[in-house]
Amino acid sequence: MLRAIIFDFDGVIVDTERFHFQALKQILAEKKIPLTWEEYTHTYLAMDDRNCLRTAFAQHGRPLTPEMVDDLTERKASYFFSAMPDAVSLFPGVENFIRQATEKYPLAIASGALREEIEFILGKVGLREFFPVVVAAEDVVMGKPHPEAYITALARLNRLISSSPVRPSECLVIEDSRHGVAAATAAGMRCVAVPNSYPPEALTAAHLVVKSLEELDSALMGDLFP
Repeated sequence: MLRAIIFDFDGVIVDTERFHFQALKQILAEKKIPLTWEEYTHTYLAMDDRNCLRTAFAQHGRPLTPEMVDDLTERKASYFFSAMPDAVSLFPGVENFIRQATEKYPLAIASGALREEIEFILGKVGLREFFPVVVAAEDVVMGKPHPEAYITALARLNRLISSSPVRPSECLVIEDSRHGVAAATAAGMRCVAVPNSYPPEALTAAHLVVKSLEELDSALMGDLFP
């Protein structure tokens, strides 16, 4: 039985991945490290900023100290906010799905983005009240595809639930990336993928792929939890 829903954030709720790409590309360009959109989607998209930086520097044989990681992560966040337009776009069906789902299930976010980024955008699009739990990059040690973010989100949801704890097998994850799908399934959760960042054929490891959350209704979700 379905008892809780956990969302990824960028690429699932809000159309912001291209702004993360622009900010990371700018940071790396300052260090003479090139980055293409194809490289970003293949390697970096589901990573948190720190792992993006570590991976990029390692691939180019460049040294990277912890102090540099801290500085570059902070600057990347600044570039991200500067790149974002005043109006942030929600993906089709997202707001309606969230408003309907919150009437039946506790909701959470598990993302590799920084907390300040998530909180700012949730407030901007008027959806903050629907997520009692937000797990951000600062809350985990291991980024996706490791399942830590989803395990942590469910543990925090269970602290708020007065009934019997929700088991991973009773939890639905909504993802847009290959690493995210891998993280959800490794956590023992059912996963629905939306092809906002990857083509559908790249997301077949998910239990279900839908074109958008406009398609995801109670019947489809029920089929995942017989």
